[in-house]
Amino acid sequence: MLLTTAAYFSFLAAVFFAYWLAARYRLGALAVVLFANYFFYARWDLAYLAIIPAASTCDFFIGQALHRSTHPGLRRLIVTLSIALNIGLIASVKYLPVLPWVLPLALSFYGFQSLTYTIDIYRRDAQPAESYLAYLASASFFPTTVAGPITRLSTLWPQWSKREMLSAENGGKALFLIGLGLVKKLLIADFLAESLVNRVFDLPKLYSGAEVLAGAYGYALQLYYDFSGYTDIALGSALLLGITLPPNFNRPYAAQNISDFWRRWHISFSNWLRDYLYFSLPGLRSRWKVFAYLNLVITMMLGGLWHGAGWTFLVWGAWHGVGLAVHRWWQTLRGKRTPAPALAARFARAFLTFHFVLIGWIFFRASSLDTARDILYQITSGTISFVNITPAFVLVAVFAAAAHYIPKRWYDGGLRLYCQSPYYAQAAAIAAVVVAIRYAGGASAAPFIYSRF
Repeated sequence: MLLTTAAYFSFLAAVFFAYWLAARYRLGALAVVLFANYFFYARWDLAYLAIIPAASTCDFFIGQALHRSTHPGLRRLIVTLSIALNIGLIASVKYLPVLPWVLPLALSFYGFQSLTYTIDIYRRDAQPAESYLAYLASASFFPTTVAGPITRLSTLWPQWSKREMLSAENGGKALFLIGLGLVKKLLIADFLAESLVNRVFDLPKLYSGAEVLAGAYGYALQLYYDFSGYTDIALGSALLLGITLPPNFNRPYAAQNISDFWRRWHISFSNWLRDYLYFSLPGLRSRWKVFAYLNLVITMMLGGLWHGAGWTFLVWGAWHGVGLAVHRWWQTLRGKRTPAPALAARFARAFLTFHFVLIGWIFFRASSLDTARDILYQITSGTISFVNITPAFVLVAVFAAAAHYIPKRWYDGGLRLYCQSPYYAQAAAIAAVVVAIRYAGGASAAPFIYSRF
C-alpha cells in the first residue's frame, strides 16, 4: 500500500477517526494503532503478521532483561542477541533471495528503530517501555515502515500517553505536509524520472554529454523530492494521530561541506550511523588519530552496503567516507574557526559540495560500475545536444531547484499562513493539489526509491 494511493488515504482516514474516538481510553487507542500497523504490513504480505510481532516481542523482553541485569558480560550477550535478531532480519529479506520467502518490503527501518531501543537501554540512555502494547505499537508504527524517518523508540512510545486532542494548528500542519509530499513525489520526482533520468541511466551511450549531465542533475533532484516527499507524508500522517516524528531533511544541497551535507540529508539515518555504528567502532579513544578517519570511511562503506550488496553502493559509501575523513582532517589542521565567509565564498562552497555529492549519486543510481563509468565518460566527452531535453523537463527542474533553495523562513511563513487559514481554504488548497496531480501527474505513481532499502 503505497503512501501516494487512494487506498492509503482511505486507510489513514479510517485510522484517524477510529483513533480519536478511542483516544480517551489509552488501551483502546493503542489497540487501534497496533491493528492499523499490522493491517498495513499485511497489505504488503501476510508473512509480516508472523515476523513483526515475534521480533518486537523478543526485543521488548530483551529490553526488560537489559534493564534488570547488572553483569557486564551478560548485558553484552543480551544486547548481542537483539543486534543479531534485527541485522539477521534485515539481511534475510534484503540479501538472501535464495531463502524460501520473497517479501516486497525491506525491514531495514523497522530493524534500525528496534536497535535504538535495546542499545539505548544497554547504554543506560533510556528506560524500557512500561507497556508491552505501547512498545508493539511504536516498533511497528506504520508511517515509518517504508522509509523512516528512523525514530528512537524511547522518544516515540511515551507520546502514546498524551491526553491532548488534535489542535487545529497541528491538523492544518499535517494536511500541509501531506499535500506538499504528494506534490514533491508525483509532480516533481516522478516527472523528472519519466522525462529523462531513467532513460539516461539505463542507456547513457545513446545521449550526448549535455543530456547525460542534465539527467544526473535531474536524478539529484528526483532523489531529494522522492525521499523528502515520503518523509513529509509520513510526518503528516503521524501528526494526524498526535505523534511527532523527527525531521529528515534540511535543504541538503545548500550544504557548505560534506559534513554539513550529512547533517542535512537523511538526518535520522546519519544520526543512527553516528550514534550506533561510528561510536561503537574500536580505536576512537586511541591516541592514534588515524582511527577517527578510518572509522568514518568504514561507517560510510557499511552505510553504502546497507543500500545494497553491490559495488556501486560500496563505492558510493567509500566516496562519502573519504570525503568526510578529509574534511575532518582539514578541520583539525585549521584549528580555530574562521570568520563567516562572504556570500561568494558560501556560494562556491555549496557549489563544490553539491557536485561532490552529485558524483556519488551517479554511482548510487547506476546499475553497475560499467554504467557509472559510461555516464562519467559521456559527461566529460564534451558532446552537446539537447534534442532529448524537453522544455517541460527544464521547467520542472528549474522550479524544483529554486524551491529547494528558498529560505527556511519563507517555508515557515507559508506553513503558518496555511494553518491560520479557514478550514474551507485549507480544503480548497488540498483539492487543488489533487486536481493538479490528476491532470499533470503520471498515469500511476512509481514506488518510493527508498522503499527497496
